[in-house]
Amino acid sequence: MGIIVQKYGGTSVADATRVRNVAERILYTQSKGHQMVVVVSAPAGKTDELLALAKGVAKNPTSREVDMLLATGEQISISLLAMAINDLGGKAISLTAAQVGIKTDNIHQRAKIKEVASTRILDELAKDQVVIVAGFQGINSQNDITTLGRGGSDTTAVALAAALNADMCEIFTDVDGVYTADPRLVPNARKLKEISYDEMLEMASLGAKVLHLRSVELGKKYNVPIHVRSSFNENLGTIVRGGSLMEQGKIVVGVAHDTKISKLTISRVEDQPGIAAKIFAKLAEAGVNVDMIVQSASKEGLADISFTVNKEDAILAEEVTTAMMKELNAQKVERDDHKAKVSIVGTGMISNPGVAAKMFNGLAAEKINIEMISTSDISISTVISENDVERAVQTLHDVFNLEQ
Repeated sequence: MGIIVQKYGGTSVADATRVRNVAERILYTQSKGHQMVVVVSAPAGKTDELLALAKGVAKNPTSREVDMLLATGEQISISLLAMAINDLGGKAISLTAAQVGIKTDNIHQRAKIKEVASTRILDELAKDQVVIVAGFQGINSQNDITTLGRGGSDTTAVALAAALNADMCEIFTDVDGVYTADPRLVPNARKLKEISYDEMLEMASLGAKVLHLRSVELGKKYNVPIHVRSSFNENLGTIVRGGSLMEQGKIVVGVAHDTKISKLTISRVEDQPGIAAKIFAKLAEAGVNVDMIVQSASKEGLADISFTVNKEDAILAEEVTTAMMKELNAQKVERDDHKAKVSIVGTGMISNPGVAAKMFNGLAAEKINIEMISTSDISISTVISENDVERAVQTLHDVFNLEQ
C-alpha cells in the first residue's frame, strides 16, 4: 500500500471527543497497510478568536504578526491529535510547516506554496509514524511564518500529496461530498460520485465552498486524486480527478452561488481607449481582485462601467475609484452590497448550444432580473439581487434536472 494524505477541517477537531474520533479513523486507515500523512486545521472558531484578539490590542496589526498569531491555531490541533493517536497505541509525531519545509512566497495572510520538502516526512514514515502536519501555513525566504488564507489547509494537503506522490488525498470536512447545489438551499440536491478538475475549479471559483480553489489547481497540475468526505460518517464522498472519468451525459453538473459580492458602477465615464485600463490598473495596485465587468453602450461619448468584487474588498474598491473621479471626469461611483452571483457549471456546455437560453428562460419565468452576465467554456454566471438567490438556485437545479 502507498501513502494517503488526509486533511481534517476545524469542525472535525473542535473538541476532545472529535479529536479522539479522528485519531481512531486515522489508525483504522493505517491498519490497512497505508502510510499516513495528516493535515489538520485549527479547531473550529479558533482562527476567528485569534483575529478578534489581534484587533483588541491593535487597530491595524501588521500582517507578519497576524500570521505569527494565527499559525498557533493549527499547532493546537496537531499536538492534540498526536497525543490522542499515541494514547490509542499508535505512533504519531506533529510537525509545523517550518519543520516539514513548506516554503512559500513572501506575501503574508495569502501566501502561495512554492516548494515542499519531503525528506523529514519520509524519514518519519519509515519509522511507522503517523505524520501530522499543521495546515494553512508555511515559511518564506526570511524563515518568517506565513499563512495561506482561508481554506489553506486543503492546499497544504494537496501540495503534500503531490510532493509525496501519494495514492490519494482525502479531504474530510463537515459535508460528505460535492453536491449539484448547496443542500441547504436545494433539498433535492444530489451528491456527485465524481467531478472533473475543471468543473470543480469552476464550482470553487464561483462560490462553492467545499474545496479551496488553489487546492484544486494543484490537484489538476500534479494529477492528485482528491476525495471529499465527511469526517462524521464512513460514506464515500466525491472524487475530483481528470475529466475522462466524470459523469457522462451531463451538460450541466452543478449550480454554484456566491452572496459575498458587491457591485460597483462608475457613471458617465468618457468612452475613450485606455479609460478602463486606468481604472482596473489602480484597483490591481490596491490588491482588489475584480470579477465580472460590464460596460454600457456609449451615449453622447459617455458610458457606465460596472464590476463586481468580493464584499471584503468593496469599501477599498469604492475608495480607489472615488479618488479617480476627477481624473476620469466621471459623474459618480455607486456601491451595492446586496447582490449575488449564481452560476451553472459543466464541461458539456462546450459542445451543446442553447444552454444559456435555457438558463435565462428559467430565471425569466421566475421574474428574476439578470443584471450582469459572464461566460467561460464550461460556466455561465449571472449577477442578481441577493433576495432572489434561493429561488434562482432551485430553479436552475430543476431546469437542468440535476436531481436525476
